[in-house]
Amino acid sequence: MMKEKVLSHSLRLMFASSIGLSLTFQVAAQAQAQENQPSAAMQRVEVTGSSIKRINQETALPVQTLSRADIEKSGATNVESLIAALPSMQGFATANQTINGGGGGLQTASIHNIGAAYTLVLLNGHRLASYGAGSTVNLASIPLSAVERVEILTDGASTLYGSDAIAGVVNFILRKNQTDAAVDVSYTQPQQAGGKSYRLGLSKGFGDLDKDGYNILLSYSHDEQRMLNADQRSFADTGVRRFSFNGKNYASWLLSDNSSPAIAQLNFKDGSDPVLFSPNYLKDKTCAANTFQVENRCRFDYASTVQLIPESKRDSLFSSLNYKLNNDTNLSAEAVVSSFKQTGRYAPAAQPLNLGLDSPLFAKYVTPYLSALGVNPANLDSAKMRLRISDAGGRNTAYTTEAQHLVLGADGNAFGFDYNLSYTHSISKRIRDFAGGFLSKDKFYAIVDSGQYDPFGPAGAASAILAPAVLHENWSSSKSTLDVLSVRGSRELFSLGGGKSQLGLGADYTRQRYDYFATPIGMGTNALQPNYTDAPLGDSPGDLPIAASRKNWGTFAELLMPFSKQLDVTAALRYDDYSAVTNTANFDEQGKSIASATQGNKADKLTYKLSAAYRALDNVLLRASYGTGFKMASMSDITSPLTHSGNTAGTYACPVKAPDPRAVNCMGATQYDILTGGNRMTGENGLKPEESKQATIGLRVEPVSNLSLGLDLWDVRMANQIAQIPESAVFGHPERYQNLFSTFYEPGQGGNILVGTLPSFNIASAHYRGIDWDHSFKTATPIGKLNINWTGTYMLMSDFDIPGSPTVHSVGRYDEGNAVAFRVISKLVTTLKTSDMFTHALTMNYRSGYHDAPATVREVNADGSFGNFVEVRRDVSSYMTFDWQTRMQLRKNMAISVGIRNLFNVNPPLSLKEGNGDQVGYDGRYADALGRTFYMTGSYSF
Repeated sequence: MMKEKVLSHSLRLMFASSIGLSLTFQVAAQAQAQENQPSAAMQRVEVTGSSIKRINQETALPVQTLSRADIEKSGATNVESLIAALPSMQGFATANQTINGGGGGLQTASIHNIGAAYTLVLLNGHRLASYGAGSTVNLASIPLSAVERVEILTDGASTLYGSDAIAGVVNFILRKNQTDAAVDVSYTQPQQAGGKSYRLGLSKGFGDLDKDGYNILLSYSHDEQRMLNADQRSFADTGVRRFSFNGKNYASWLLSDNSSPAIAQLNFKDGSDPVLFSPNYLKDKTCAANTFQVENRCRFDYASTVQLIPESKRDSLFSSLNYKLNNDTNLSAEAVVSSFKQTGRYAPAAQPLNLGLDSPLFAKYVTPYLSALGVNPANLDSAKMRLRISDAGGRNTAYTTEAQHLVLGADGNAFGFDYNLSYTHSISKRIRDFAGGFLSKDKFYAIVDSGQYDPFGPAGAASAILAPAVLHENWSSSKSTLDVLSVRGSRELFSLGGGKSQLGLGADYTRQRYDYFATPIGMGTNALQPNYTDAPLGDSPGDLPIAASRKNWGTFAELLMPFSKQLDVTAALRYDDYSAVTNTANFDEQGKSIASATQGNKADKLTYKLSAAYRALDNVLLRASYGTGFKMASMSDITSPLTHSGNTAGTYACPVKAPDPRAVNCMGATQYDILTGGNRMTGENGLKPEESKQATIGLRVEPVSNLSLGLDLWDVRMANQIAQIPESAVFGHPERYQNLFSTFYEPGQGGNILVGTLPSFNIASAHYRGIDWDHSFKTATPIGKLNINWTGTYMLMSDFDIPGSPTVHSVGRYDEGNAVAFRVISKLVTTLKTSDMFTHALTMNYRSGYHDAPATVREVNADGSFGNFVEVRRDVSSYMTFDWQTRMQLRKNMAISVGIRNLFNVNPPLSLKEGNGDQVGYDGRYADALGRTFYMTGSYSF
């Protein structure tokens, strides 16, 4: 294997020079501020990751902060793009994954590639309703215009917020105590066609909390992202992509025999290989648009028909009320209402159709060419039309996320405690709609049977004929509801050598509910609607309703002990208690409704965290932490109904033997059907909490007043992770898993079949390790004040292990889960303030290269023709882009920024991966398809 080039020579030198040297930006500035201000002026604030209010300074836990100025400097158009640009973020869901329905309109945060399910997203320190039945939050529900700052705790298992925050916490702090009216606008235009976007934000505040005793803030924002199509970018507009590798020329070969116009497939009685050809090609010697000539047929180039970026619209309304009841008590209320709709399109539906040997279509399109093809009609057994229903358009799925979030609170001081009492009611609804390209099976076949539709006809000729069969209706919807009652407080206790110790206490009670609503066409034929015949062409039915709920409560205690001016230690404990899941929409293996039940296991656990900060010198800080965490199985992991999900990948002998009554459905050595779904069992066979251990150690130092250097080494180990048991284990050792085999009625086959169930168990483990760095340098120059900030993450390990299967090593390679953990992600921001009016910023964004997925490609001969199929595994190049911005502060209340993202118009590096929908040529999760993009933002307050 080629040695990985994980850092350039200059990067290695800079990285090595800073090993063991690190300092947060605020240390020197805050130390100076503390010297120049009386202690009475200092305010205690709550720092993300701790329940104790303290003077805002560097703590024992690594917290990254994005100020409003940082947000504006980034040029981000929404919350998801802002978070995705952080070097500590890996493994999150991106917009392009919604193209083929895989992302489901979801954009997430994932710290250190540990996963979105283990990264807790908060709004003003409060939990939000999850996108589904777990804990993952859709960032698309959070309005960027209302965000004042973002705090990212990159150390997990917070005792304050919950031990399930294993990867860390992302806390969005919204604006407050605004008194004026403000308008924020932005417009983004790529140099090439497609993908433009814009945003409008309006806000108005009433009353100054300190002067008037109250503040009311109203904020509205609207933004839109226009689609970007594959045919608008040369690096992704075809599945036949020519490239060079090791001195030879090759071409990717991602084409389909389900085409438009249809390809004819002739099957023979003697079992010899079928003959495939395109009647339109044999007639005209040309191929239609979006097809590629291969021998006697025109194969469909599906990559040319998809989107690279889906279109979206978002409307958000944020309001807050803060009222000072008296000197010791403040009352507050905040509400967020948002609607986000994202529509993704991928290739038209593929649908083979039987072609009768005595049909008029056979006589018209096949018979005239049999002689030229060397086919004897007497040898024919059957024929098919290999069809791509392009006249119905690409398959469009619209995902709408509607969020309502309400928090009522009171905070102040009582009995010597700084306290906070809050109630949170949060709802997240997801609506999935057919928005074009999918067809009603019943209506489509009725049109085919009527003879109105000619699959061999020219593409585009039958759009009006098929229009009545195209689906424009609801596919499914879900609703996640979260109610949290929380109380927390902190106070000083006894004196130690470094000052007063501080105690934080808190408790919370949570109720979570998840409902999944299935439509008739989403369910298809099942026990609930046995006479239903319709189904969506372009996808598979099989949905069933879910109605699950669970309760939990937790309590924590945190003690900060400043043993000296140099050393403080914090010890924290948290206890959580979760009930089992109540499921009122319960189904057996046949999909028949059964009585409500309590499913899964209840669990409780005590977790802890120890952390320490040691200031060896005024400009040196050492810190470390160690903690444990645990995460309950999501309600969908437990309650999801068992559904038919295809066949085994391998061939296996019959797993049961006579006289077992199940043996009558044995089929010998073959591929067997499988069922997947939740693990509803209790006790030892039921799901247990996932557990974690995490540690960080860091050294922060400021060797001179204008240079800050820093590193944090972090390590996360997970055990008892929930994963689907591999088919090789179940079918390869049937004597161990006899309870997982059953008889299942399969409507498509019209009879009983033997199936194996592949449930999830606590069988996996994972290990993540890496180094985060954060350096800054500032100085005065003849032309202005220069500030350089360099941040990044160096991944040492990202491993996932299931017993009986090879360990998945993800760092620097396209892994078995079709994803990459980048060895290095880095950002270098250089800011030059030339006057009070002008500030310029140049940003470098860097991702290291990685080993690509193995791919079957074709050799390209010297004359340009295509040769043999071969398998290659090449390396994807590193990806570096530069962004530039100039900000003009025209007046105190008015500013305009103009900028260019991807200044040098660098195309995404070539990747031969075949996953992530129908996009080819690059990986849209890791690279920007827009290219050089111009933007302008403006703000005005009055």
